[in-house]
Amino acid sequence: MTRKIIIDTDPGIDDAMAIFFAFQAKELDVLGLTTTYGNVPVDIATKNALTLTEIAGVDVPVAGGVSVPSAIEPRPFPDFVHGADGFGNIDYPAPTKTALDQTAAEFIVEQVRKYPGEVTIVALAPLGNLAKALELDPEIANLVDEVVLMGGTAVEYGNVSPVAEANIINDPHAADKVFGAPWQVTMVGLDVTHQVLLDNTILERIKAQNPEQGNFLYDCAQFYIKFYSDRFGVEGCYFHDASTIAYLLDPSIFGIELGAIRVACEGIALGQTIFAPQGMEYPEPHWDGVPMTQVCMEVDGERMLKLFEDVMVAV
Repeated sequence: MTRKIIIDTDPGIDDAMAIFFAFQAKELDVLGLTTTYGNVPVDIATKNALTLTEIAGVDVPVAGGVSVPSAIEPRPFPDFVHGADGFGNIDYPAPTKTALDQTAAEFIVEQVRKYPGEVTIVALAPLGNLAKALELDPEIANLVDEVVLMGGTAVEYGNVSPVAEANIINDPHAADKVFGAPWQVTMVGLDVTHQVLLDNTILERIKAQNPEQGNFLYDCAQFYIKFYSDRFGVEGCYFHDASTIAYLLDPSIFGIELGAIRVACEGIALGQTIFAPQGMEYPEPHWDGVPMTQVCMEVDGERMLKLFEDVMVAV
């Protein structure tokens, strides 16, 4: 039986890796892509999501979503990481498909209501669309199977500030609502994604076996890999968004700890995902009554990269 998922995304090079990974996985049924600002403005994110469906040859709907954070000023788009087009400035042709008239939040609510208890939301971006869906229909928190998100960090350093990860700091108020809602959240954050590097040798093998998607990923990734080489002196790129799909396919790859998460919404710690481990008691009450989040803290990177490659080259 396949697992129904909605991917909330801001493509983005690592988003493209995750989306192709999900399209290729026979265990997953992608009901739709919902888009938001983040790596690029939402109109570019929507166009890019449509492009990815065309490259993959799948009939998956795309719904555009929020364009700005819910309560703070927007941050500059990180064109030095993903390029101004989100795909490493490769000037890929515009898609021929168009997005739905529905908003992303409306699409999420519709699909969760259509398949109660069956839909997993995979969030690869700032969490405004999920927060909007909760505003439209708070009851969906009890009808979603799981929210698996790439974002945050429990003990690892942040990548936008010493304590904050990019997706969370882009809309901390929305993130705090998502972590506080009564659905099961699994956080695949920098604690694990900073342990895994995807390099060109894997991308070259995927390109040889799956040229349509592989050539696109390889071309996009060169801009991304150069950023990581220049910034961190590493050979490859961190395996951020696609780690969520690996979790869906084989959660045994990860080591998980439970705890309550609140998000700092102001001040020097803006965007910090503050993790209170299960069983620990504190005099400060901010984590009292907050649902337990599954936080990925360990990962078998070799197994995860092998899973990615095996799925991407399967025919």
